[in-house]
Amino acid sequence: MNFKHFRAAAFLAAFTSTALALPAFADTTIKVLRSEPGNEGEKALYQQMVTAYEAEHPGIHVQFEYLSTEAYKQKLPTLLQSDARPDLFYSWGGGVLADQAAAGFLKDITADVATEWADRYSAAGVKAFTIGGKIVGAPINASEVVFWTNLDLAKKAGIDIPAIKTWDEFLAAVKKAKGTGVTPIVVGGKDKWPLHFYYGYLALREAGADGFAAAVAGKGDGFASAPFVKAGEDFKKLVDLAPFQPGFMDTTFEQASGMFGDGKGLFHLMGDWDYGSAKQASVSGKGIDDARMSILRFPTVESGTGAVADTFGGLNGWAVSSTASAESINFLKFINSPENLAKGATAGYYIPATKGTEAGITNPFFKAMSEHLAASQYHQVFLDQALGADVGATFNDVSADLAQGGVTPQEAATKIQDAWSMR
Repeated sequence: MNFKHFRAAAFLAAFTSTALALPAFADTTIKVLRSEPGNEGEKALYQQMVTAYEAEHPGIHVQFEYLSTEAYKQKLPTLLQSDARPDLFYSWGGGVLADQAAAGFLKDITADVATEWADRYSAAGVKAFTIGGKIVGAPINASEVVFWTNLDLAKKAGIDIPAIKTWDEFLAAVKKAKGTGVTPIVVGGKDKWPLHFYYGYLALREAGADGFAAAVAGKGDGFASAPFVKAGEDFKKLVDLAPFQPGFMDTTFEQASGMFGDGKGLFHLMGDWDYGSAKQASVSGKGIDDARMSILRFPTVESGTGAVADTFGGLNGWAVSSTASAESINFLKFINSPENLAKGATAGYYIPATKGTEAGITNPFFKAMSEHLAASQYHQVFLDQALGADVGATFNDVSADLAQGGVTPQEAATKIQDAWSMR
């Protein structure tokens, strides 16, 4: 070997050695955490999106993890404080989202999406995921809590469901159902938040938008003011009728949903997601046929100042964690595109927050809820989310206490106000 060839061989060997020593470009993994959706079909839809996205973006891998609602709420705070935090995670918005932003767990994505989001989502949807003027996520859907109703049991009890407009008429229907051997209401009391729907909705009916604004602002007696005490009294009237299934405080949401799907209760107060949950959790896996089921809007109360059209529910979506990569934001744009959200709407999984996709809703119950939400001038987000984690937990606790007769309406309202004033 001459010197020239030696130098070339030496250079090639050195280059090869250096190249092997350089780190290879690592693949990117996007971690997504979500509470268990009400329908297995929604999970399948997400998997289809993941497959399509990964095919278009070599080197990008997306991992979805699902947890039951209660497990999700308990695990998420720990994950956000760890190195294992997800890039995107499901959020019910409200004060809990604001608390997460204040703790530094969320990313400001305003510069990436502001114009795009304004063109894509309703103004309320964008606002729900904007904290302190910074966009930190994206809405998926709006939801309304209603009484899901078993029409076979209503017929057995001789109850005219559409005729129920007021709380007193609802209480009369509960009495009538009990008198005919029909369980009036199934509820997952063990999880507490399903019981907060009663106290929270009654508070909305009694206090209205102005009453809630005054309480949040700390005016007067706040959450211990007369309308909130009256809401507890309204709830007590129902509790005194023993309307729930035996052992309701040992029953989870998932179990109660399955019970309704199995035809074991006349009413189940729950959001739109229960349409799929009740079917999925039933013994047959099919639940109640649509023709044998209806929805009843939460009744009005004669003494209340809340508008008849006021709605109570969620405005749910994805939050972006502070450590999320640019690829994660790009994936969020993809899964929450109008086209992909329209697929979920058409399949009957949710009521989308995207502009122009309402026409794709084929589920008759969701279509009715969409109309309710469109007509509503005030939509109260779940209070265990809207009031922040600590006060929200107190609201859930006192709702469960009221359901068991453990506190008076005045004591319940005072506990919430105390928690609010100490936040």
